[in-house]
Amino acid sequence: MAVGEGANLLAYAFTPAALVTPLGALSVLVAAVLSSKFLQEKLNFIGKMGCFLCIIGTIIFVIHSPKSEEIQTFTELLDKLSNDVFISYVATIFIISFIIKIVFVPRFGNTNISIYLFLCSAIGSLTVVFCKAVALAIKETITTEINSVQNKSFWLLLITSIVCIIIQMNYLNKSLDIFNTSVVTPVYYVMFTVLVIIASSILFREWEHMKSTDILGSFCGFLVVVTAVCMLNMFKDVQISFKDLNFNVRNRRTLV
Repeated sequence: MAVGEGANLLAYAFTPAALVTPLGALSVLVAAVLSSKFLQEKLNFIGKMGCFLCIIGTIIFVIHSPKSEEIQTFTELLDKLSNDVFISYVATIFIISFIIKIVFVPRFGNTNISIYLFLCSAIGSLTVVFCKAVALAIKETITTEINSVQNKSFWLLLITSIVCIIIQMNYLNKSLDIFNTSVVTPVYYVMFTVLVIIASSILFREWEHMKSTDILGSFCGFLVVVTAVCMLNMFKDVQISFKDLNFNVRNRRTLV
């Protein structure tokens, strides 16, 4: 897990966050195929369709998503982080999270799945932004003569990223303790990805230079991936095959 998350962190240094985060659906696909249950039993029809849609949706999203990075240096990113619009977004996230923690968690935390997952996703959207800044600083230090690691802002962002990750994992684990994993995974994926795309679009403005066809293609690819994630998790225990969908065969069996 540490190696995988480290590779995921490095990806943010080379690729737009709006592209990296939705590709997390591939981890759901790999988990579905390699889980012990699926190794012992063959994937049912819905599971196979979910895998197929996950691959197709990912391909569509990669084709139409932002390709180039608007920010190339750590200094540029620091200027973006001090933008009034992004600061307003961060303040809004913290205020809403605080209200939910104080008001809604004691009342609905154990009955409504969206409470913990919203807190996890909201803080997670900030985690992605701060981790991207950390990864960019490391990349700049390695590939150029500028030592961004010595910058005080780097260490502040690194500590903030660690704190956000701890908070994010805490609420995710609470949600998994209370609710079924097959429901938590797709809901968390959708909420987390949407909030990351919003935060990324506010900070990096990756969508401003995209054509309308690419924006529509990215949206359609994301919907296909969401559908695939839901199929892989919510219907993995449903015993159904392609023959069960053939009504003619079913009718003949009934008549016999």
